[in-house]
Amino acid sequence: MKAAKTIVSFDEIRALAKALPAADDVAAEVARDRQAQLTKPAGSLGRLEEVAVWLAAWQGRNPPSVERPYAAVFAGNHGIAEKGVSAYPAAVTAQMVRNFIDGGAAVNQLCSLANADLRVYEMALNEPTADFSEAAAMDEENCAKAMAYGMMAVESGIDVLALGEMGIANTTAAAALCCGLYGGPAADWVGPGTGIDAERMAEKARLVDQAVALHRDALGDPLEVMRRLGGRELAAIAGAILAARMARTPVLLDGYACTAAAAVIHALVPGAIDHCMVSHVSAEPGHKRLLQRIGKEALVDLGMRLGEASGAMLAVLLLKAAVACHSGMATFAEAGVSGPGEDG
Repeated sequence: MKAAKTIVSFDEIRALAKALPAADDVAAEVARDRQAQLTKPAGSLGRLEEVAVWLAAWQGRNPPSVERPYAAVFAGNHGIAEKGVSAYPAAVTAQMVRNFIDGGAAVNQLCSLANADLRVYEMALNEPTADFSEAAAMDEENCAKAMAYGMMAVESGIDVLALGEMGIANTTAAAALCCGLYGGPAADWVGPGTGIDAERMAEKARLVDQAVALHRDALGDPLEVMRRLGGRELAAIAGAILAARMARTPVLLDGYACTAAAAVIHALVPGAIDHCMVSHVSAEPGHKRLLQRIGKEALVDLGMRLGEASGAMLAVLLLKAAVACHSGMATFAEAGVSGPGEDG
């Protein structure tokens, strides 16, 4: 993705978004035909069957593969953190990046279990975005460059890309993005994040309402929503989603913040996140509302709210299970088992 380095404007992002490739319908049909021949009642493996067909469609091959999963975690800091919207100080972002590098985080253990590569991308941690309740979080060039940076994380040969984030106060940014895109009171989108109490959560909602009111005249453009109310790591996730689509690489989205970044791309171009699945339903209350808005059903709901691609990496294990069944099961003919409607 060397060309991404030159992207410094939203017009360039829009031009890329207008030329996104479609899924491979032939590969999808071949996968569906195989599902119909496997030794099981039709549909009896539920969403595992859907996952196998989805992987085949976006990888453009049969059988699909999850031999080279890849996790990309983007880390950024937010000026709004200075308003006390998180239970933790902004310094924790850099400390957790160090923990990822040292192998001590939850995502490290899940990557090891899934035999997945993990890359962590620091986004100018010493230069937080502006406090978006008082000014735009980023200017256009910085936002576009953050998206371009995310694009360059999509390497060739990846079977599936698991996306995640780390950034104190990024659930506040996620709530602001959702409120900016879909409207309604901030209280509909704001949650406890890292574990704040009801009083601080009310203040968090007030700040999001203030931010949306401040930027309201520009919120008809999804990219303006990102630059005004988002963050560098969320812009990078949006860029990675676009680049993965151009490379026809399936994507697993993590929780609330990651899905909010994807919602910007969904709002930019209808169907632009068809190559994405949402791994899990976050415990953040706004996530279920957001999933309804973008028409996605998460793979699991385990009450997780950690971020850092932990839910996405857990979902990689489900994808491996789907592919193992799809590729390894015998057909009715191979097993000598009577199919539906045949005499046994």
